[in-house]
Amino acid sequence: MKLLVLAGGFGTRLQSVLPTVPKALAPVGTLPFLYLQIEHWKSQGIYDFVFLLHHESGMIISFLEGQQSGLLHDCEVRWLVEPTPLGTGGAVAYATEQLNLVDNFLLTNADTWLGTGMAALRHANVPAIAVVELRDATRYGCVQFDKKHSVTAFTEKNNREGSGWINAGLCRLNAETFKDWDHMPFSLERLTFPAMVTRGDLKAVTLQTDFIDIGIPDDYYRFCRWIAANREGAL
Repeated sequence: MKLLVLAGGFGTRLQSVLPTVPKALAPVGTLPFLYLQIEHWKSQGIYDFVFLLHHESGMIISFLEGQQSGLLHDCEVRWLVEPTPLGTGGAVAYATEQLNLVDNFLLTNADTWLGTGMAALRHANVPAIAVVELRDATRYGCVQFDKKHSVTAFTEKNNREGSGWINAGLCRLNAETFKDWDHMPFSLERLTFPAMVTRGDLKAVTLQTDFIDIGIPDDYYRFCRWIAANREGAL
C-alpha cells in the first residue's frame, strides 16, 4: 500500500537546536531520522512512498536520491514539492491531484515514530486514524471514541496533566475525500477529521506501542538516547 509522508513542515520548535536541518533529517547518532523511519516502515511491509515536501525540500530530495541504490533500492519512491505551504490537508489534496490517486492510502508524519501500526491501519476500514494512550497527554489534544471505536470528538490540548488517547500521526484515507479541493491551504486535524466525526464515519485504531514526536528538543534528545541504548526500554 502507498504511504504518503508529510515532511514539509518548518519545524520551528526544533530550530533552536537544529537551525540548518529539516526535522526529517535530524541526526540520530550517525544517521538521519528519516533513514531510521524508512528502515522501520520497510520492516512493516511498506515499500511504496510519496514524500510531501516544502521547507528545505532540496535537502530531503538529495537524501532520497542518495538512497536510491541503498536503503530505497527495492522501493517505489516519489516526492512532491508544494508551491506554497498548504497545511496538512492541502498537502494531501495536492498529492492526490498531482498523482491522480483514486484509491485508499496510508498517511503519516515524517517526525513521528510509531513502534507498530502499519499492518493494523492497512486492514482498517476507511477512514481510520491510529491512536495511542499517553500517561501525560498535556502536549496533545485527545481523541474520544465509543465502544465501537467510532471517533466522537477531538478535544483541544490543555494545561492539565492526565492520560488520554491521542492522534498518533498515522491514518488510512481515500483519495475521494479530497476530490473537491479548492486549492486553498487547510488542516486535516481542524477541518477534515472533525467533518468525518460529524458524519460518524471516522474509526479509531488503538495501538499499544512506542510513540514519540521529535518536534521539540526534549523529545528529540530522548529519541537519540533510546537509539543509542539499542532501543532498550519504552520510549
